[in-house]
Amino acid sequence: MTTLAELAVEVLTCPDGREKCAISRRNAATWFASREAGEPLEIGQASPPDFPARPAKPDLLDPRDVPRRRPGSPEGRRALLHAVAHIELNAVDLHWDIVARFTDVKMPLGFYDDWVKSADEESKHFGLVCDSLEAHGSFYGDLAAHAGMWRAAEDTATDLLGRLAVVPMVLEARGLDVTPGMIEVFKKAGDSQTVEALEVIYAEEVGHVAYGSKWFNFLCGRGELDPKAEFHRLVRHYFHGRLKPPFNEEKRADAGLPPDFYWPLADGMPPPYAR
Repeated sequence: MTTLAELAVEVLTCPDGREKCAISRRNAATWFASREAGEPLEIGQASPPDFPARPAKPDLLDPRDVPRRRPGSPEGRRALLHAVAHIELNAVDLHWDIVARFTDVKMPLGFYDDWVKSADEESKHFGLVCDSLEAHGSFYGDLAAHAGMWRAAEDTATDLLGRLAVVPMVLEARGLDVTPGMIEVFKKAGDSQTVEALEVIYAEEVGHVAYGSKWFNFLCGRGELDPKAEFHRLVRHYFHGRLKPPFNEEKRADAGLPPDFYWPLADGMPPPYAR
């Protein structure tokens, strides 16, 4: 019988973005069908690749070499959409990777439910953004992209707590900060298709950050660790740079991230209540 870890590796080893996401959604449906039947697939064990399969395009560049474009122009909006598509495709792989890579850590089935659901939603997000790109006369792979997106996965490949701290609780939480501004850019441009896609992404990303916070706190409790101190230690160890305000404190709170977790790691002055 196929295991959940094997389904995860099937996604990770598919190079084409659209096909990867179709497989992701199909495998997520298989997992949840087994759960609803009361006969969940075995988690199993697998050997996920160090780097997931990728299409020939886009060219992956050092972040400093990726051209910057003004979002107020049509070219800038296409570049912004391309960057979002790249983030979403990486997120698909990140969520399936956490399923396959840490099977040596005994976790409740709810852990797998959450990350499979997240992978399924990220797959939907990639499709929505690709549809918007195509409506703009472009496609994923048309522009160069950030080569550092998988670095967090490589750095935390042997540390589940570190993965939870850096990927959902830092990188995905950053999406909660910047997505409202992106929505406004496309509203001003009269692009209702992209606005609708970004609003779906914004609503569902809160849940992904919340899953990170939930399972981070679960593991800290199991290990009798102080979650705030451990979060600060792990982010300082694995994250390259400091966190950048302004922060979407309302949505971060909805996701279980209190200000005293992230403000001490931020650039600039602390908020008034922390002085």
